[in-house]
Amino acid sequence: MVAVTAAPSPVAAVEPDLRELIELRRLAARAVAPNRGGSAQSAQAVSPQRGRGMDYAESRPYSPGDDVRHIDWRVTARTGRAHSKIFHAERERVSLILADTAPALYFGTRQRFKSVQAARAGALATWLALRAGDRPGALRSTHAERPIAPKGGTRGALPVLEALARWYRRPPEEDLGLGEGIKAARRLLHPGASLLVLADPRSFDGVEDAAIAALSAHCELRVVLLVDPFELDPPSARLRFVGVAGPLSLDLRAAEARAHWQSHFGDRLLATEQRLRRLRTRVLILRSDEPTESVLRLFPRRAGRGA
Repeated sequence: MVAVTAAPSPVAAVEPDLRELIELRRLAARAVAPNRGGSAQSAQAVSPQRGRGMDYAESRPYSPGDDVRHIDWRVTARTGRAHSKIFHAERERVSLILADTAPALYFGTRQRFKSVQAARAGALATWLALRAGDRPGALRSTHAERPIAPKGGTRGALPVLEALARWYRRPPEEDLGLGEGIKAARRLLHPGASLLVLADPRSFDGVEDAAIAALSAHCELRVVLLVDPFELDPPSARLRFVGVAGPLSLDLRAAEARAHWQSHFGDRLLATEQRLRRLRTRVLILRSDEPTESVLRLFPRRAGRGA
C-alpha cells in the first residue's frame, strides 16, 4: 500500500504549532530537575564531566608525559619545537534529533497527525536535553538544507523547534530516506553523544542492521516509532481514501484484506520493534492519540517527578 490520507480526517491537529512546542518546556521542567553537576537530582550522570572532549582548545609546548597522539605537527613544524594539542573537557554532550519525513507520517485519524506527534516528541526531547545540560541539534535526510547545529541554552533549542515545526508541517519536496539520515548522523556525532530518531516503522525497511548497530555502539540511541490507531485496528468496513495516486477504495470486511493490512502495519511494527531492540536500541511505540509525555519513558535516568 502507498501512504494515504483518509478523508475526511477528524483530527484536532494536522500541523505542528510552534507555540505548543515551546510550551512543552514546562512539561520537561516538571519531569526533570536541571543538571547542575554533583547534585543528587542530576539524573543523567554523576558529573557533567564526560572525559576528554574532542573540541580543540589550544597548543602548548610539549611536556614529558604528554600523549604523543596529541602532538600538533603543524605547529611543531612551523616553530621547530614540539607542541601538544590541548582539548576542552567536554561538559555538554550533543543531543541530536533525526527527523524522518517520509510521506506516511503525514497522516492521522485520532487527535493529531503522526507528523504532529513527531514534532511534539522531538520538542519535548529537546527541552529534556537542555535540562540535562546537553546541546540539542536536529537534522533530516536531505541535501537541501544543513543540519541545525547543536547549541546550548534557549538559543540552541529554538532553532530545533522551528525546524521540527517546519519539517512536519507538510511533506518536504526532498527526502532521501531514513538510511541516508542515519549515515549523516553517524558522521556528525562523536562517541558518547545522544541520538533520538523519530520515524515511521516502515522507514526502517531501507536501513541496514550494520548501520543501526554502529550507531548504538557509537552513541546513546533512542527511537520513537510513530503509529496511528487506525493503522493498528481499522474498522471492519468499506473505506475510501485519498492518496498521492488518487482515490482508493478498500473493503476491510474481507478476511484477506484484513490479513494484508495486518501484515503491512501491525506485523511490520512488531518486527521493527524487535529488530531495534535486538540491535540494542531503546524503542518507544507512540500512537498519535497518546499523551506526548509518554516519551519520558525513553529517558528513565532523566525522569523525576511526573514521569
